[in-house]
Amino acid sequence: MLLLHNNAVVYGGSGAIGSAVAKAFAQEGAKVFIVGRKHDKLENVVTQIESFGGYVEAASFDTLEDESVENHLANIVERMGSIDISFNCTGVYHVQGAPLAVMRLEDFTFPITTYLTSNFNTSTAAARYMVKANRGVILTISTPGALMSNGYAGGFGVACAAIEGLTRQLAGELGPSNIRVICLRPDAIPEAVYAGSHSREVFMNRAGLMGMSLNELLEGSQNGTLLQRSPTLQEVANAAVFLASDKASAFTATVANLSCGSVVG
Repeated sequence: MLLLHNNAVVYGGSGAIGSAVAKAFAQEGAKVFIVGRKHDKLENVVTQIESFGGYVEAASFDTLEDESVENHLANIVERMGSIDISFNCTGVYHVQGAPLAVMRLEDFTFPITTYLTSNFNTSTAAARYMVKANRGVILTISTPGALMSNGYAGGFGVACAAIEGLTRQLAGELGPSNIRVICLRPDAIPEAVYAGSHSREVFMNRAGLMGMSLNELLEGSQNGTLLQRSPTLQEVANAAVFLASDKASAFTATVANLSCGSVVG
């Protein structure tokens, strides 16, 4: 088991990506602590992980509240001794598909401030405990919108670029304390969109503003990749497990391109 004896916190653990990663972490032996805003969805993930004998706990709070993040981690460390892995894959509804020239300022800035605040709160809180232990892995997630100039991603593309920048800066600061910081960059995952998470609402609105159906939007994304397909939830979960493990001990300050080649580099 690649993650045996690790305590892993997954923020956004009830979402499509977060739940897939949480289950993969647990299957590899980690004790998993999932966080989300909706208790009922978290309990569903708890049931799934417990069904195969994995260790999981759930907590419901908003990662925009730094005190809640800190209190949660303090409780875990007090009982379990450490925070070894922190993965933020939280998501919120935001506007995509409208040109920036006609977008309202509040729609543009909302994903930037929200995603950055969440990632800053969770990453820096985990880092304070990891520095004391002189070890740890912090994972973030972005999308190809961080690099694309024609994606009509609104403020979300800027948010993704900022998350990748935060990842590199944290990696530079925390490297001397043996802490690795890595960003995962998958493209649109049809499974996640159709699962009814916030991404479905985002993509349906984006498709409407661009004058196409949701299926047409997703098919266009797949056709534009080098592999002629989109990544799967399991592929993202497998990458997260590998990057969090000692098998990837030389990886830090980088972005794992899981886009199936929709962007290169």
